[in-house]
Amino acid sequence: MKIGLIGFGKTGKSVASILLENKKFCLEWVLRQSTVLEHRSVPEFFGIQSEEPGLIYSSSKTTMEELLDKHPVDVIIDFSSNEGIYTYGELAASRNIKIISAISHYKDKELQLLKKLAHKTTVFWSPNITLGVNYLLFAAKFLKKIAPWVDIEVNEEHFKMKQGTSGTAVKIAEALDIDKENINSVRAGGIVGKHEVIFGFPYQTVRLIHESISREAFGNGVVFVAENLEHKQKGLYNFEDILSPYFAV
Repeated sequence: MKIGLIGFGKTGKSVASILLENKKFCLEWVLRQSTVLEHRSVPEFFGIQSEEPGLIYSSSKTTMEELLDKHPVDVIIDFSSNEGIYTYGELAASRNIKIISAISHYKDKELQLLKKLAHKTTVFWSPNITLGVNYLLFAAKFLKKIAPWVDIEVNEEHFKMKQGTSGTAVKIAEALDIDKENINSVRAGGIVGKHEVIFGFPYQTVRLIHESISREAFGNGVVFVAENLEHKQKGLYNFEDILSPYFAV
């Protein structure tokens, strides 16, 4: 499966390293805003031997159409920004390229665009693409269903420079019917990401905790999603769509 990766920040680099390790995938190219590393390769950047091209391009010098003409791919993985979808979405959909977006904070305008693109190709979106946090979300929803009257608190911790409330925490709050204004946020040091759901029962407490130890966890999530999307028809999918069959009795 040929992969194009958009975004090469800290998380993008970690995802790229996981993709290079997996023989089911071939990292064809990376597109980033910066011209630093232009026309070098991802394997070279990591100092490893690899037959995968993984060429690095700058969006200021190469258009998406030129890139896809030279290096066609089966899937585009987006770890860039809210605006990234506008640079490749329509073109990818017209070429039936699958889209995996891991952007945390889409607004309604971007979500509507994803729905539109899903009429033409397979689109996946999750504000947190790690497997563990989505397991937590499943467990939390089941527990809330068993005891809808329980007291619930949602806490999230991230690195000091992260702005806004965690998109994952917002998704958890929405799933549990909690006002997102009541999410407790902590910003300190280099915390990668921690989410906690506290269920306050009379005389007892249940805590569900997910903590990202390394950003490579996002890469593992991408691999899982890409493998499960391979034979999916066009449409808009989320983690619940992918995980639900595994929970079928």
